[in-house]
Amino acid sequence: MGATNISFKRIQQLAIPAIIAGIAEPVLSSTDAAVVGNMEVFGTESLAAVGIVGVFLSALIWILGQTRSAISAIISQNLGAAGNIDELKDFPAQAIYFNIGLSIIVLASTYFFVDEIFQLLNAEGLILDLSIDYYNIRVWGFPLTLFTFAVFGIFRGLQNTFWPMIVAAIGAGVNIGLDFLLVYGLDGYINAMGVEGAAWASLISQFLMAVISLALLINKTTVSLRLKFPLHPEINRLISMSLNLFLRSVALNIALVLSTREATALGKEYIAAHTIAFNVWIFTAFFLDGYGAAGNILGGKLLGEKDYSRLWKLTKKVTVYNIIIAGILILLGLALYYPIGSIYNKDPEVLSIFYGMFFLVLISLPFNAMAFTLDSIFKGLGEMGYLRNVLLSATFLGFVPVLYLLKYMGWGLQGVWIAIIFWVAWRAVALIIKYRKKYYPLALIELLKEQKNI
Repeated sequence: MGATNISFKRIQQLAIPAIIAGIAEPVLSSTDAAVVGNMEVFGTESLAAVGIVGVFLSALIWILGQTRSAISAIISQNLGAAGNIDELKDFPAQAIYFNIGLSIIVLASTYFFVDEIFQLLNAEGLILDLSIDYYNIRVWGFPLTLFTFAVFGIFRGLQNTFWPMIVAAIGAGVNIGLDFLLVYGLDGYINAMGVEGAAWASLISQFLMAVISLALLINKTTVSLRLKFPLHPEINRLISMSLNLFLRSVALNIALVLSTREATALGKEYIAAHTIAFNVWIFTAFFLDGYGAAGNILGGKLLGEKDYSRLWKLTKKVTVYNIIIAGILILLGLALYYPIGSIYNKDPEVLSIFYGMFFLVLISLPFNAMAFTLDSIFKGLGEMGYLRNVLLSATFLGFVPVLYLLKYMGWGLQGVWIAIIFWVAWRAVALIIKYRKKYYPLALIELLKEQKNI
């Protein structure tokens, strides 16, 4: 078995498709937000409702979607250690059914309490009604998305990000077309459906992505979907990893939900502005996660090979690439500072609030680049316990105190976003410290051995 290729070309082959696949989910939410936010009637309220529901559904998807990283890590590590995944033949199917089962349990546990959940997020009146209308349709795409994520995890573990890119690109394209068709309608053929139309557009797109993912899994891999028993030994590790990632994601989403709750409490114009900023932030986050995905995929395989010197080289490369990407995104953000806001909404008050805080979203990007890159690499290395602890400390010792201190000081929406920057920076620093303590010394030992042999 040859050494894992970590050349510039190989990293781009994995990262660029992963970027395109990764931005599909935020494109779905962003398109919904932009289309409904520009409706002539109740545009601002609709934008606020889509923002509130989007954060809640993103929280659920991120919490359970973390199994994708666990599946990818297990497959890539076994691939690196053995050169194939023959010993894992029953594992992928068991992992997929595990994901679907979790999604159904969570769906059942939240569906009947949606009024109380959105009220907890400070939604009321028309915004609450629109939130419920949007959620009651879009929520059925939740199990479909988690199935698709599980398939993506299998492909990533097999060192393939091409097919997930194809699936995501098709889903995003269909969603954009359906958004305009169903939200605004087609004279004489389709009645305008408003917020409900945006929800149907997302649901149909998620169904299509799940069907295509299933077809590709059957036709492009040797993975069988037959559920066989007994359970594969790696299922225990999947559950352990997923539990740590679950706790981690709960902490992550507490931060996101609290930020949305505090923005909503400031007024409908503020939550609308926050929704615009959050959609841009999420888009850039998933964009930056593409190089993290390359680090995740290759890092897990290098760990399986116990090649720590090249793991260190890989980490440096993808981190530098992502910081460069963050710089480019900042320049684009500055160049499009004003046009970006008007894409989502035309309300002068909403746009004024957005323009007064958007610079904070741009400031967060270099911290995002470092945090998200190392986060993905650590997932590939199976360091789920440490990732859990980092998120718990960043959220409860960093984000929450800063959020409420700045609220007390009257900093408004800017205070919310300063707390988010502090939260991400905490994560970046903690991961850098851990890597230098654990993996950098292992790389140094290998490098010294190589020098002695020269």
